Amino acid sequence: MAWTNPHYDRSKAHHAPEGFRNLEPDTREPGGLQRWRKERKEQGLPRPPTEGYDAFVRRWWQRADVGGTDDAAWWLGHATALVRHRGLTVLTDPVLGRRASPVPFAGPARRTPPPVDVAGLPPVDVVLISHNHYDHLDAGTVRALSRRFPQAVFLVPLGLKAWFDRRRIGNVRELDWWASTDVRGAMFTFVPARHWSARTLWDRNRSLWGGWVMAQESFRFWFAGDTGYSDKLAEIGRRAGPIDLAAIPIGAYAPRWFMRGQHVDPAEALRLHREIGCQRSIAIHWGAFELADDQLDEPPRLLGEALAEAGMETDEFMLLSIGGRIAL
Repeated sequence: MAWTNPHYDRSKAHHAPEGFRNLEPDTREPGGLQRWRKERKEQGLPRPPTEGYDAFVRRWWQRADVGGTDDAAWWLGHATALVRHRGLTVLTDPVLGRRASPVPFAGPARRTPPPVDVAGLPPVDVVLISHNHYDHLDAGTVRALSRRFPQAVFLVPLGLKAWFDRRRIGNVRELDWWASTDVRGAMFTFVPARHWSARTLWDRNRSLWGGWVMAQESFRFWFAGDTGYSDKLAEIGRRAGPIDLAAIPIGAYAPRWFMRGQHVDPAEALRLHREIGCQRSIAIHWGAFELADDQLDEPPRLLGEALAEAGMETDEFMLLSIGGRIAL
């Protein structure tokens, strides 16, 4: 029997009887995945960082000091960020394992170590999940978090709660785009992104994907998750802004003919920063895993060039070291 979407709402354009969909046209070409794999093998991509992996780690990695009680934000590598504001601690897409893969012996391996492990984290109140890809939802990390912080609330996209239920992880709330929920006085709204979901060959787009806006008093934090560029995303700023701090992806964008519908490049990330009206942004989704053809050190270089071309300061769209911290 064919699978049907139990959450299907015909009044919502991103819903489909067989799952969920983007509002933008699909840019995938028939046979595109096979073509990409063939081309990257022939060209030996991705290439190592310009000065090698060891030098890259020395330049872009530090141990994370997550102590204290002051308001701050940390980038913990890839799409994992820690935000503490007014006593509430929020963790995004926690992936602290060695691989972004369903198996421990194969798949994309981490090129830079996690700057902290679950045992070293401060008490976490809210865990935000953007979608179910292995580089954003790591079963081992999530299990460790649920054991260490049983009070933590997991906020997940529509259709993903069943994954947590099967692992007997409680305190899970699943939301559709533009739905909101309150956690200890902070409002969390699930917002659109241009992406997709799958953890197997058989469950493509059966759960939703997106980003999150945290609104706590006058402070607003937007975690973009994974997204390709879309002018429709400016609605986030209009409906959920103004955004004081954002975490926006800048990596895993090459080749553009294959990746543009699912991952922004640095220039597009900066465009989203401006169109959504972010006061400050942190660059995420680079430097840990080699998921596409761009070198690990290419995204920060191209972001720097885009900022210079736009006449913007580097503290408007920040390149932190993995484990780096900013005050809020």
